[in-house]
Amino acid sequence: MLACVVNLSEGRQPDVIASLAATAGDHCLDVHTDADHHRSVFWLAGPAVEDAARALATAAVQALSLTEHNGVHPRIGVVDVVPFVPIDTASSMLDAVGARDAFAIWAGATLALPCFLYGPNRSLPDVRKTAFGDAVPDTGPRHPHPTAGAAAVGARAPLVAYNLWLEGSDLAHAKMIAAGLRNDDVRALGLQVGNEVQVSCNLINPMRVGPAQVYDDVARRLPVARAELVGLIGRDVLTRIAQRRWAELDLAETRTVEACLEQAGLGGSTSGR
Repeated sequence: MLACVVNLSEGRQPDVIASLAATAGDHCLDVHTDADHHRSVFWLAGPAVEDAARALATAAVQALSLTEHNGVHPRIGVVDVVPFVPIDTASSMLDAVGARDAFAIWAGATLALPCFLYGPNRSLPDVRKTAFGDAVPDTGPRHPHPTAGAAAVGARAPLVAYNLWLEGSDLAHAKMIAAGLRNDDVRALGLQVGNEVQVSCNLINPMRVGPAQVYDDVARRLPVARAELVGLIGRDVLTRIAQRRWAELDLAETRTVEACLEQAGLGGSTSGR
């Protein structure tokens, strides 16, 4: 089984976000929205998840525009990031790459959306740095869509998207902490989010460096006001953390991939994530 974690550049119109989620039907397990980031993360999974991702992307290109977008999160398009992720032993990275390539070819031809491919051999940060500069789109037009920009379409292993809000700090401190966290297992940015600052992380290898370790690494430098899980987490990652800490870390069994698949009637076994 594959998941597809679609990041759209819209976080301020609840009715529009709900309408977009509905296009993916039961495949949409979770939607995380942030108005300051001006971004929503749609967690899709299940059989034929590729069809759900295409329906969501089509609706987003029709409904959204990047022309006046002003969120704090980096972005290259309204359908900003579309990673395909193997989440059980029946699917492999090769399956994810195949789904990635098929989606990018389709989006370029059907939506006139330039697509930049990432993973396993090129990272998402590399795409953000080089898109329409050193790098030309892998599929679709060679110039940005007039309202939808472009998409980064990827194949990757499961990760955990995780934000830590800092108490009484400023952007310079957040950026300094983010820089200190970065390594092969953690990507991090320091961001100004409204009147607060945040260290926004992608835990690339959460079985090695998970939410608890990142939280503690940040807390040793500056007090953490609160933690925020973006989307879902694998049960195998969650159960490595003492249950007494789940609330502090913004974690719960109900927010695991497996629990949400079970709730949606799509099966819940993702052993081997």
